[in-house]
Amino acid sequence: MTKQIRYILLFLPILIIARAQLFAQDEIPFQPGEELTYTLSYGFIKGGGARLTVTDTVFNSQNVFHITAAGFTSGLVDAIFAIRDISESYVNPQTFFPVKTIRNIREGKYRFYDEVLFYHDADSTRINSHRSGKKCLPANMYDIVSAFYFGRYKYFNDSMVEGQVIRLLTYFGDEVFPLIIRYRGTEVIKTKFGKVECYKFSPVTEVGRAFKTNDDMHVWITRDKNRLPVKIKFELTVGSFVCDIESFKGLKNPFSSIKKK
Repeated sequence: MTKQIRYILLFLPILIIARAQLFAQDEIPFQPGEELTYTLSYGFIKGGGARLTVTDTVFNSQNVFHITAAGFTSGLVDAIFAIRDISESYVNPQTFFPVKTIRNIREGKYRFYDEVLFYHDADSTRINSHRSGKKCLPANMYDIVSAFYFGRYKYFNDSMVEGQVIRLLTYFGDEVFPLIIRYRGTEVIKTKFGKVECYKFSPVTEVGRAFKTNDDMHVWITRDKNRLPVKIKFELTVGSFVCDIESFKGLKNPFSSIKKK
């Protein structure tokens, strides 16, 4: 089961990604100071959690968002296979392209650390990786974290059409990682804060590793101005894992997606 837990925590910060498309009238739905925390459960067993935070800072004389995504195990799972994964992204607030990414991975005895600098041109993205050196990649390249926050900014809204497929290229794990997401429409779900109206997305999953089919992961995003990820469900070969929002603070807008009776 430890491999499945590791797979989930690896992708908790991903949640849902959106294709690059600019709509100048959109308002950024988050702000520095926002912090989201989640619990991960397998049936009645709590096995870990995740945290997403946003701060503002300066990188190379440029004002940027510093976004951190952390995943960790706890309890019995932690005793069996401890995980402490942290991904950081320094994001241009105008383009949402990353200028720097840090991944610090501790999974059992496995260790991985990398820093990547991004240089965005009109027809390509050049990177300089601490581990693998310089590379030239396709244009409009995101990392996992910046891609999710770009999705909150541009795509989680009523302009989506049920059945629409979203595609985005990201640089992840020293390689180009294509993400494909299907929009499933709206749905009301139960959370600790009450019934919440959400957009539902299904990222295409890779068959043969932890998943039986390519439709075994589902993500619910609040249908309000915050566009918060409030629930993720994984259908794995060993059973269902659920990640639920536990707390939030520093929201830019009131939490207004609660469905009234």
